[in-house]
Amino acid sequence: MLDIQQLHAGYGSIPVLRGIDLHINSGEAVGILGHNGMGKTTLLRSIIGALLPTQGSVQFSGQNVSRLAPNQRAKLGMAYVPQGREIFPNLSVTDNLRMGWVKRGRASAQDLDSLLTDFPRLKPLMDRMGGSLSGGEQQLLALARALAGDPQLLLLDEPTEGIQPSIIEEIAETLSVLRKQRSLTIILVEQNLDFIASVSERVMVIKRGQITGEIPREHLTDLDTVSEYTGVSTTH
Repeated sequence: MLDIQQLHAGYGSIPVLRGIDLHINSGEAVGILGHNGMGKTTLLRSIIGALLPTQGSVQFSGQNVSRLAPNQRAKLGMAYVPQGREIFPNLSVTDNLRMGWVKRGRASAQDLDSLLTDFPRLKPLMDRMGGSLSGGEQQLLALARALAGDPQLLLLDEPTEGIQPSIIEEIAETLSVLRKQRSLTIILVEQNLDFIASVSERVMVIKRGQITGEIPREHLTDLDTVSEYTGVSTTH
């Protein structure tokens, strides 16, 4: 599904990614763990095409997409939910969701009903403005909008940030169900260890712009082990 080889990227003269190698199979859920400034968000932005690499390649479903724009990658089956969610605050929930169908055309009522079956909490909110929702409701809206286009690969950047625990659990359950139903491949950047353990099958560690190892999922409950892998103090 995704094959990244010797990926280098940065901002201007500042290098961030320093030779990322990462292979992800179709239907896998892979977590990326590391403390701030290590390149997690830069990696996701490089995969979706918001940041072009200075060296290396990104192969998606056998196609080299390294120089393609984000909208071209979206048409091939990638979706990205950035940190901060970036919903449209002045559009209704309905219209935010409709934006998710832009790449494949007009959505039918059946399409919308099907999506709301997966995100039932949004049903009573359809006429509300996106900006009036709680942080957790906005995150569910951002996820639903990303999944409206039926992507093969979903990239998530800190989806639990600022969200109440009940919705965090709901998101984890929804992602696990949809991954199985749709054979969805997920790359998750996250600091919440319980969440990353519940969603991911593999958890990779990124340090100073390089993938330095893999933490067995069962070890994520041991904060000393996580700290040893990541090189920083880690707390729930």
